[in-house]
Amino acid sequence: MTETASTRRSASLGPLPYVVAATFFMEYLDTTIIATALPQMAHSFGTSPNALSLGMSAYMIALAIFIPASGWVADRFGSRSVFFMAIVTFTIASLLCGISQNTVEFTAARVLQGIGGALMVPVGRLTVVRSVEKRHLMQAISTITWPGIVAPVVGPPIGGFITTYASWRWIFLLNLPVCLAVLVAVLKWVPNLRSEERRPFDVAGLVLSGLTLTAILYGADIASQPDTNPWIGLLLIVVGLAIGVVAYRHALGHPHPLIDVTTLRIPTFSVTVVTGTFTRIGIGAVPYLMPLLFQIGFGLSAFKSGLFLLASAVGNLGMKALTTLILKRHGFRNVAIINCAVCGVFTIACGMLTPASPLALILLVIFVYGVTRSMQFSSLATLAYADVPQPQMSAANTMWNAAAQMSIGLGIAFGALALRVASALHGGSAAQPHVFTLDDFRLAFSCAGVLTLVTIVGYLRLSRDAGHTLSASR
Repeated sequence: MTETASTRRSASLGPLPYVVAATFFMEYLDTTIIATALPQMAHSFGTSPNALSLGMSAYMIALAIFIPASGWVADRFGSRSVFFMAIVTFTIASLLCGISQNTVEFTAARVLQGIGGALMVPVGRLTVVRSVEKRHLMQAISTITWPGIVAPVVGPPIGGFITTYASWRWIFLLNLPVCLAVLVAVLKWVPNLRSEERRPFDVAGLVLSGLTLTAILYGADIASQPDTNPWIGLLLIVVGLAIGVVAYRHALGHPHPLIDVTTLRIPTFSVTVVTGTFTRIGIGAVPYLMPLLFQIGFGLSAFKSGLFLLASAVGNLGMKALTTLILKRHGFRNVAIINCAVCGVFTIACGMLTPASPLALILLVIFVYGVTRSMQFSSLATLAYADVPQPQMSAANTMWNAAAQMSIGLGIAFGALALRVASALHGGSAAQPHVFTLDDFRLAFSCAGVLTLVTIVGYLRLSRDAGHTLSASR
């Protein structure tokens, strides 16, 4: 038996957000942890780490193609049914990744894992925002957001530990018991919501949106790689943006578009998607740059550099308990502006660190970055749904998740491209990352920090009572 979104609203927070958060953590951790295992995996397959990057790209492309369809699929077949099958798909793919014997098998398994992830994360988030009353939504979104904030930080040290003291295969095989436990929880606590409206599937919209996201993400990935022609990557990004214009016009003229762009007319939602994407790109470059700074600039091992990043994880987790209280007291607009400014400044400060910097100073800078990163991401994720009416919740969720996923890939690519450009400006060879200097890192962190600071302009456009419906007293 299924329920419509309008008939199922939880009077309390309940266990649902924690169930969804568990799947988010598993998916985001799996995405970030693999980077540290590439050398060992390449040795196991008898190939080079660069060849294995195809598996990472395949996962990203699968996400880009199938995320836009997540809202329609959940509306048609029910949120619990789709969420359950997405976790099953992700579990099977994890097993296949763990037992793969060559690059082809691994890449195919990563494509399947991407399909599962493309449905698992957006449908889980949609189920929460449809099931929880708005007065509890701030706490619920904060709960399901922290895995995406913490996982990129704790992923490298965990990956380094597993690959150093065990085998890279356990990175994927450890998902199996977690997935099985989550599946039981899904059957018990996740409602099977579906839309009252039966919409036809927009095939053209799926093709256009998939081509747009794929071209932009793959182009950014090519532009950031040290052994590729950056102009080819930039050309792909331009092509992706051009297809995006066609997709936008298609959505405006279609009676039942796969991605409803009219949700951008809601001011609070538009800011979190448009301005928020650029903020997430700037902030998201740091988890890529920081391990390289510690390993290349400071000469630390991968495992020791990952331990430094735990200071950011402590900041992320510590901020989770205060996020709701701070937003209710100071409002979304003030928090977004001030927090973005502090985050931008401390992003630049990360690049000013040197091997001679006191340990306390290094940990303080990383900690404050983690605190502000957590607050900004949680604020954006919560504000996105503040003024979205229930009939448009599925469409808004689809667009927000597509933008969020794109910003993750673009954040990594932006950091890599900034480092590559910095090396070229300083007369170095971008094709040899081991020769990156502290000056290169300083410029790359500055670029990420300045991009973050520039986005403050977008938050200034928010009304002073933005998100007030979520800040109402209990």
